Amino acid sequence: MATNSAPLNSSSTQNKSSPSPSPSALSIQSTEEVEKVFNRFDTNGDGKISVTELGAVFSSLGSSFSDEDELRRIMDELDSDHDGFISLTEFAAFCRSSPAEDGGVSELRDAFKLYDQDQNGLISASELHLVLNRLGMNCSVEDCHRMIRSVDSDGDGNVNFEEFQKMMTTANANNSNASPL
Repeated sequence: MATNSAPLNSSSTQNKSSPSPSPSALSIQSTEEVEKVFNRFDTNGDGKISVTELGAVFSSLGSSFSDEDELRRIMDELDSDHDGFISLTEFAAFCRSSPAEDGGVSELRDAFKLYDQDQNGLISASELHLVLNRLGMNCSVEDCHRMIRSVDSDGDGNVNFEEFQKMMTTANANNSNASPL
């Protein structure tokens, strides 16, 4: 998939699973969070994510695809059994998968762009709050300030791409031994 969106690291959620690029790239923390994000995508509750549901989620996060072909390509990457839908198992495997050939940089950029709503190259606490709440992960703006402070190496109160990349790389390394669903 081209954009992975899960939450930024939070000190309140220690059991992280390996993040991967795309609608869930930002370090989904636990089996419970994987299911919560999956259920948020599965709007009709049928236990699978359709291409329409996937498109609606990206749209709600402020990301759009130029055409149906791009959305279908993302769907095809995740749909390992080729039934035209993403199951919870496929979604969870994606959330824990390894980065692409470029080390995951392009997918991390896509994930970063989902959070960087105003596309200024920085993720603010208000942007993080907006995206996490759209994903059904209720948290306060102060919680988001705390999350940002934990990775904000330059002290500007925001997360730039380099800080985001470092955080995600560290989270991925720490989760390489994560247990499967």
